[in-house]
Amino acid sequence: MLAYVIGVLVVVVGLVVSIALHEVGHLVPAKLFGVKVTQYMIGFGRTLFSFRRGETEYGFKAIPLGGYIAMIGMYPPTASGDRARNATTGIFNQLVQDARDTSASTIGEDEDHRAFYRLAIWKRIIIMLGGPTMNLLLAIVFYSIVIMGIGIPTTTTTIGSISECVLPATSTRQTCEPGDTAAPGVAAGIQVGDRIVSIDGAPIDSWEQATAVIRDSSDEELSIVVERDGTEQTLTATPTPTARYEYDADGNEVVGSDGQPVITEVGVLGIGSLQTMQPQPASAVLPAVGNNISGVVGIIANLPQRLIDVGQAAFGSGERDPNGPLSVVGVGRLAGEIAAADTIPIASRIATVIGILGSLNVALFVFNLVPLVPLDGGHIITALWEGLKRGFARIRRKPDPGPVDAARLMPLTFTVVIVLGAMSALLIYADIVKPISVL
Repeated sequence: MLAYVIGVLVVVVGLVVSIALHEVGHLVPAKLFGVKVTQYMIGFGRTLFSFRRGETEYGFKAIPLGGYIAMIGMYPPTASGDRARNATTGIFNQLVQDARDTSASTIGEDEDHRAFYRLAIWKRIIIMLGGPTMNLLLAIVFYSIVIMGIGIPTTTTTIGSISECVLPATSTRQTCEPGDTAAPGVAAGIQVGDRIVSIDGAPIDSWEQATAVIRDSSDEELSIVVERDGTEQTLTATPTPTARYEYDADGNEVVGSDGQPVITEVGVLGIGSLQTMQPQPASAVLPAVGNNISGVVGIIANLPQRLIDVGQAAFGSGERDPNGPLSVVGVGRLAGEIAAADTIPIASRIATVIGILGSLNVALFVFNLVPLVPLDGGHIITALWEGLKRGFARIRRKPDPGPVDAARLMPLTFTVVIVLGAMSALLIYADIVKPISVL
């Protein structure tokens, strides 16, 4: 139970730190560019604790599921010559005007030059990219700790497990029973701890090489040389043909045209490899982060369908997709399960929990770059659009059109906030009533 709690706490603290550093990524360039930052807050809701340093209030709020910095003049005022809007025609117009009024109220006397909207476009983009960039750097750090420091599970040519019998992939049971034929590995006298040296005279340098020979040698007698207690012994084993699911080069289950898993008959001995944690070179870090980014992008690209699947599982009898989206509750539960799993070596547990923190930061990096306000990506797109308008105006020798009226996007912002809130509520509910388990 203690290990479970520690796993959950590590993820919670890691998430809060990641959010805090995300906001630091916005705060530092904002201050360097002279923008007045009135607040730096971790969380939402009621303020639990705060203090003031200079012109900025720093603090924590009751719901630690995000954070923000408050910069003055986020939205430009109504353009000169425009008809004043009092937003009496509808709620969306009211939202737009309220955003303008609130933004204007943050600008004190002689502070207009320090407003966010007054910055050069490239400076605004740097400020908005600062948060996601910080998450990307954190992800690289966490992945570096796992891949270079602790290592990743790597198969060896040493026998780590031996099955008493061999069951086909289609078997409805997972344990051997009296009367089952002994597995070829047991019959041959192979023992846990033996290291495979050669098979039929061919040197074996990897577990994949050994299994390839065994799979292709159904009902063929093999001469296997193993090293046991420092000496080599020659054993004879005949792989038995057994039904096994087929996997592609990426380790994904191959599915046929009928939608069912492809099953092939291969030779097996009923032996398993001893896995060890092998540190990898620095060159392995960025590809691993890149693969994680691709996975998160795929989830976001298919988010509507994935949320439908989550809803059907949460409110029906379906099962959750283990590779589907999770809430903070679900991530915490997974971390707790892994930390408390006595069957997993402690190094693997530590690596997995740290890897979860890396994946969380990848998710924060990708999600915040989605081009929708109020996310960072939405503000970046707005700045780029303003740059395009001004660029075309210069090319056509037209007057500077001025800053983009970003306040007009408030209805979209309001809608996105509602959708994100509903999505979070659904995922939290699903993670409580139909959690995903990795064990």
